[in-house]
Order: sequence, then C-alpha cells, then structure tokens
Amino acid sequence: MQGGALHNIGYGKGKNMSKRIDASKIPFVVGTLYPSPFDLVCRARGRKKLGDEAGLTQFGVNQVRLPPDTWSSQRHWHTRSDELIYILSGEVVLVTDDGEETLVAGDAAGFKAGDDDGHCFQNRSTDDVIILEIGTRFDDDVGYYSDVDMVARMDGDPAIYTRRDGSPYTDIKRRGPDDD
Repeated sequence: MQGGALHNIGYGKGKNMSKRIDASKIPFVVGTLYPSPFDLVCRARGRKKLGDEAGLTQFGVNQVRLPPDTWSSQRHWHTRSDELIYILSGEVVLVTDDGEETLVAGDAAGFKAGDDDGHCFQNRSTDDVIILEIGTRFDDDVGYYSDVDMVARMDGDPAIYTRRDGSPYTDIKRRGPDDD
C-alpha cells in the first residue's frame, strides 16, 4: 500500500470506505467507577475508547493513560474475556500472583479468560504511561478482584459491583482525581 492508503480500500467501485479515527479528538474518560476505597489508586487513570468510536461490538480497544502513582485497575481476572495489552510509551509494573515484572514501550502481555491469576498495571515512574488495551466483550463476563472483596458483573451499565457474597456496593459513580 502506498501513502497510507489502507483506510481508502473500497468494497464497491468508486466508494471511499475511510474508517480513519482521529484518536487525538477522542477525550480521555478520567477516573473509575470502583466503589470507595478501591477507587483511590485508579482515579487519575484516563481511557480513550477507540473500539467504541469505531462501533466495534465483539472486542474493545482502549488507549489508557496512567499518570505517575496510578494503577490501571485493582488486580483482577475475567471468566470469559481475553485481554491483551501493549505498552506504547513509558515504564509500568505488571503485578500478578507470580510477582512483579517491569514492562516498557514495545512490550506486551496477554491474559486468557478463566485464568484466575489476577493482574494490574502500576505506574511507579515519574512519567505518564500509555497502554493499548484490547479485550473481548461478553455480557455474561464476570471480573473477580484478587486482593479486594469485589466482583464485577458486566451485564449492567455500568458494570454491577458486588462483594463476593453478592451484596451490592452502593454509591457507584465515576470518581476522578479531584473528587473527595
């Protein structure tokens, strides 16, 4: 392909099938819906929902920004959804049952559905980290949180957070870095 013409491939004569997404125009959704106190380490996290912008329904693609001292999530795993991440810039610590690993730009990691070795990414550096996050989407997926008493059922909008005994958390709302 010449001159970046990939986005101009047509499926009919004379049709321009441009699918280009200008990611710079998509705002970061900053914060988390986690109930307190599990939200504190994730409040500064930003996520651009690239897959939603493209209208994708079978898998999600997000550009995630982790400022210094911010986590991607609480350590978790999914019953039905695979996840793959690719580090675009910066240095981040991957935390799993096996311990900690440092990942840098160009590194990737994958997490198979049903593997109960929870994971999260922690930015312990002094610079922002940018991650590409890709995962399958299933309405009946359940996320289990390894280190805290929390379960996320994906069949709600937003996801329904409960304790392991099934009792719901209340006051679920997006909390950002400036919220009390």
